[in-house]
Amino acid sequence: MSGTVTLEKIADMLPPYADHLGIVADHMLDDTPVLAFDFSTGVTGRPGYLHGGALSGLLEMAAVAALRSHLATHRNTPARLKPVNITVDFMRGGLEKRTYAIGRITRVGRRVANVTAEAWQDDATKPIASANMNFLLSAAES
Repeated sequence: MSGTVTLEKIADMLPPYADHLGIVADHMLDDTPVLAFDFSTGVTGRPGYLHGGALSGLLEMAAVAALRSHLATHRNTPARLKPVNITVDFMRGGLEKRTYAIGRITRVGRRVANVTAEAWQDDATKPIASANMNFLLSAAES
């Protein structure tokens, strides 16, 4: 194992798109980062609701954060992540409030990783959207 991953390290692991959406590493839950963003004009869809693309972006970043955290903790060599696909299921409209998301590792092999992610607002047992994402893993460029 390479060590513990902190919230500060998680923020550094995310791509610039996360900053654009206002995504922050909110807290850790069982060594897995929970990401969040606040409702703003940048993530507004129809009046009073989150835009589906912004919600999808949060789910993708949660999957990336969970996978990067897992790889940093369980592998000695960094990996380059190449998203293969993402499937998002929207369960209910996201309202004008803080939204959270967490990624959960389904499987990590030598070349492929499968991650699920869920987003919620007030109650983690009532997700507003979920995603399944597959990644190709390759050696990180020096």
